[in-house]
Amino acid sequence: MSWFGRDNPVQHCHEEGRMRKMGASDNGKLKVHAIAGTRVVLLALDLSKADARGLRGFAFRRRVNGGEWSWLTGLKIFEKLFPQGVKAAEDGKIPRFFTNEHPIQSFMWSDYQANPQTRYEFEVSAMFGEPGALEARHTASIDITTEAEDDGRHGIWFNRGAIASQAFAEKFGNKALGDDEYNDPENKEVAWLSRGLLEACIAHIRETPAGDGLRVAAYEFTYLRFAKELKAAIDRGVDVRIVFHDTKVNNANAELAGLAEKVGNRTILFRRTKTKIPHNKFIVRLAGGTDPVSVWTGSTNFTPSGFLGQTNVGHKVTDAGVAKTYFKFWTGLTSDPDDDHATVAAVGLTPNPANLVGPGVTLVFSPRTSTRMLDWYGARIADAKTSSMFTGAFSVDPKILAPMAAKGPSMRFILLERPPTEAIEKAQQENPADLQFSYGAILGKEKMEVEERTGRSATGKKVTKIVPIPHFKIESWFLDEELERQSGDGFVFFIHTKFLLIDPLSQDPLICTGSANFSGGSLTANDENMLLIRGDTRVADIYLTEFDRIFRHFYSRDIINKIEKLGGEAKVGILDPSGKWLIAYYADDNAKCHKRQMFFADPDASWSQAAPDDHDIFKGEKKLPVI
Repeated sequence: MSWFGRDNPVQHCHEEGRMRKMGASDNGKLKVHAIAGTRVVLLALDLSKADARGLRGFAFRRRVNGGEWSWLTGLKIFEKLFPQGVKAAEDGKIPRFFTNEHPIQSFMWSDYQANPQTRYEFEVSAMFGEPGALEARHTASIDITTEAEDDGRHGIWFNRGAIASQAFAEKFGNKALGDDEYNDPENKEVAWLSRGLLEACIAHIRETPAGDGLRVAAYEFTYLRFAKELKAAIDRGVDVRIVFHDTKVNNANAELAGLAEKVGNRTILFRRTKTKIPHNKFIVRLAGGTDPVSVWTGSTNFTPSGFLGQTNVGHKVTDAGVAKTYFKFWTGLTSDPDDDHATVAAVGLTPNPANLVGPGVTLVFSPRTSTRMLDWYGARIADAKTSSMFTGAFSVDPKILAPMAAKGPSMRFILLERPPTEAIEKAQQENPADLQFSYGAILGKEKMEVEERTGRSATGKKVTKIVPIPHFKIESWFLDEELERQSGDGFVFFIHTKFLLIDPLSQDPLICTGSANFSGGSLTANDENMLLIRGDTRVADIYLTEFDRIFRHFYSRDIINKIEKLGGEAKVGILDPSGKWLIAYYADDNAKCHKRQMFFADPDASWSQAAPDDHDIFKGEKKLPVI
């Protein structure tokens, strides 16, 4: 079943001036496709090969809410303009260079400093001539407004995620945080890392008045600040009840926050013990304590690293039908069902989706009887007309990798926590123009197994640490990068989101997002929840711009680190004055060329045209257990 106008046609349009805009220079030669999320504005550019001859790059000018125009800056230079070199960063500040003098040599650029519900005007100029005497030959203008974080149906918040960065080094000196800082509401570093995610979750709790209810399902429940917000809600008369994974650290956090087992005759804490991984992270709000009205869900565990470390999303859906189904799911979990009972309940609430899900929201809960949903996701990837974008926290199941790797009309992008497996690398080598992957990385560093201790105290035990790449050398004005969690211990550092975007640039996108890792275990063994959202271009644009932000952040570091490890010279901060940088953008067998074309493809072409003719993935699926 799907919600939000389940019998209505797909909604394609947004308010004028928002989300997606096309622009062109007066002569029509330079084209710009602008896509605005909440905190990112992405600009994709296009210019014919003939008109790009002699192009040195693109210059960007911006003004905010009708204010003053300013040239935007980059980190790369034309070397000949600095014969004495560039001074190393002083006082932790990075030198930046105006793009009208040192242009961006890429057909994509994004403004990562954007704020929600803010008007941005951009002028993009194609720059020609010799370094030091560049001139704008074609200029295009775009006027676009970023989205509200919550439009009353979908609220979407991504944290910073890409922590190990020049910005983190410059702003905070790569400072690690402790419990005192994590739990300090005034801490500026926490706010920067959160990027609105923690604040939105806390607001979801605080805006719940006395007499209303909150129903929490938690896997990792170790953030004291979050637990204290629930305790404060109880104290002001909110009916709060929590199902959580029965672990020592979760129980200790609940006790430290003062969360009692019962309030009066009402049980507050319910422990989940009879499932492999109770992986949910959602909060249902009940108006008057009985009527479900909204749900907070997504990939974010209720931990400091969930909100402030690894890349995560919080997704709030305000809809009575969706919230009611989540509430029923939550209620069933309070009895700590075994696998059979949990499976019957999850599938009963959320039957297998049709190949062509209806407009709005369709829910898929786990555990289920089989892994056929992986085939369903794979079929949607195969149906895609222009692009698929996938985040895999750990790896990529063969049922998803096969269609991602297959040759076809669409580009495929995979964002990983760890370096790719041999299977993923092989797939990319066989289809290099249409399959790209990116994985978590720190500039000049890599994860390695090293001795836990050496010398007399050596144990012989190996541990994973983040260590410098030997002889790594880049331009002097770049800063050393570190994670906020500098110890190197832990399970997930970079990518914890779990979403799949199918034709997000089309007028009929599909967004699959939630708690499940797109693995067999997440379907058959765990408590999980997923949203399948069809036809909402606003949701697609927010997810797309954030995916691209994280993908490109790590992709550049992957390439630089690889070059340096192999003994090459990355030249991270140097622009190409020769024009060779353009070759890849016009080579039919190159991913840069295909990506340039992707942003200007027919928006009416979509996965939904092929899906109705696909075979029934679930035919012959294992039947539900008899209980």
